[in-house]
Amino acid sequence: MSEIDALEARLAALTDEDLSRGLDLFRAKLGGAEAAYLQTCVRCGLCADACHYHRTDGELASIPAHKLAQVAAVFRAHYTAAGRLAPGLTGARRFDRDMVRAWVDAVFGRCSLCGRCSLNCTTGIHISAVLRAARGTLTEMGLIPPDLLQVVATSLETGNNMGISREDWLETVQWIEEEMQQDVGDPAARIPVDKQGARVLFTVNPREPKFFPLCLQASATVFHAAGEDWTVASEGWDLTNYGLFSASPAHGGAIAANLMASMDRLGCGTLVIGECGHGFAAARWEAAEWLQKRPGFRIVSFLELMEEYFQQGRLHVDPAKITERATLHDPCNTVRHGGIVEPQRAILRRCLADFVEMTPNRAENFCCGGGGGQLSMSRYRQKRLQSGGVKAEQIRRTGARLVVAPCHNCIDQLMELNREYKLGVVIKTVAEVVAEALVRTTAPSREESHVPDAR
Repeated sequence: MSEIDALEARLAALTDEDLSRGLDLFRAKLGGAEAAYLQTCVRCGLCADACHYHRTDGELASIPAHKLAQVAAVFRAHYTAAGRLAPGLTGARRFDRDMVRAWVDAVFGRCSLCGRCSLNCTTGIHISAVLRAARGTLTEMGLIPPDLLQVVATSLETGNNMGISREDWLETVQWIEEEMQQDVGDPAARIPVDKQGARVLFTVNPREPKFFPLCLQASATVFHAAGEDWTVASEGWDLTNYGLFSASPAHGGAIAANLMASMDRLGCGTLVIGECGHGFAAARWEAAEWLQKRPGFRIVSFLELMEEYFQQGRLHVDPAKITERATLHDPCNTVRHGGIVEPQRAILRRCLADFVEMTPNRAENFCCGGGGGQLSMSRYRQKRLQSGGVKAEQIRRTGARLVVAPCHNCIDQLMELNREYKLGVVIKTVAEVVAEALVRTTAPSREESHVPDAR
């Protein structure tokens, strides 16, 4: 049975007991703010132009307010007196099989949880928070797209979302270390593994050791050039957390606990999240709530740390090394949800001879279409590529030949958009740009760098 058929079969098999349980789950996920949001929309329609789905398909079902209305209709029907007494006047609808199907289409098929609609809502509705609550309800009902659920399951079962074994991970780290030694001309250059008490524990997206080893090599090169006291973990090294996309606190908390366990085991002072939007948002902002525990250490994005190195004079670059015009893509979970806006720009201005911004940019930048777990949901592939047309046009207007994207989910989507829309660009991480622009000098020791321990 295909992934699409499996979900359809579960939808068709819904019982009245399943629907009743779903209602209970949904109600439990609504706080006072979310309940207020469901009653606040004034249907002004301004969110329509903010959404990359509606801008590319023009369909009513893709307007954020319409997606919100699908969820609000259930709330009104079951939890408000007006909705029970006058459903036709209030737009109330029972939580039946047709409505469940509409929810699946709205919150999985037409939303990447990018949050741009919320930013542009005239009444301040956090639309993505409400749609996330609906996603979480469907997930707990077993109505999550199976391929998205499989990514979560693989992460829970193996410790990383690509099922890379400990032996393969360590072997990959070893040969990347050897490649880095040759590249930097220093046989003493290392990618330390399980170094007790290191200042920094660096975490990695599994796509790097699996498909993009040069990205991991670039990050290691930056650490070497900065003279950092750092390590990677032999276990609990995967920064990704698709629990953010399944909207399940149980999933998210269990995956986040792997990183926290590595920090506790190694006694490091700073957890550094590599270039991944959702990985940063999950670790920095969501994990404490999922685990009901405040971490006893600093959590930063690698973007922040690299900019600190520049400010401390630990990295030296020559922008003349990269002459092609370059632009920057803002991952939604890094920038709009994560608040990391300027470090990457400061870095690129140092490293690039010709850097131009997309329009709009920063928090107003459009989602590439690959967020929210969309890359893992095969049933929505064509819709995902269509919605990415907004980002493709943004890139084309800059005239850039190099697109810098500090997020591997975004990179995967941008690579597909590059082919689909014939953009003719090269896509790199920020670390790859820094490593390419580096002026090779002898790396300072930790003592020479005079950087205080972050613990």
